[in-house]
Amino acid sequence: MAPAIDPDDADGGDLSVGDPQLGKSRLLSRQCDTCVFAPGNKMHLTPGRLHDIVTEARTRQSFIICHSTLPHYTHPEVKPAICRGFADRYDTQALQLIARLFGFVEVDPPEQGPSDFSTST
Repeated sequence: MAPAIDPDDADGGDLSVGDPQLGKSRLLSRQCDTCVFAPGNKMHLTPGRLHDIVTEARTRQSFIICHSTLPHYTHPEVKPAICRGFADRYDTQALQLIARLFGFVEVDPPEQGPSDFSTST
């Protein structure tokens, strides 16, 4: 089951949330500073965009990868992780299977400076 991501967000890099050494999937330990689920639209999403992303993930019975852990953002050393905001709100087949078969390893979100997310989406 592939995660639900916007094709514009992917640069063809490795988007696996799996930690091969631990055999578990990375899940953020808390919402990142600019989580799309936080009040205030900190990512400046266009009206309806979050609804569309969530609908796609739920339709696919998948999950959303946290935008701050995507390879092309300002923290290329950070490995992709499941969005905590999504995981706390939705229970999809992929999240259930991961929990039952492998489990999660919680990782902290990357530290973000004030200029990390200045562009509109």
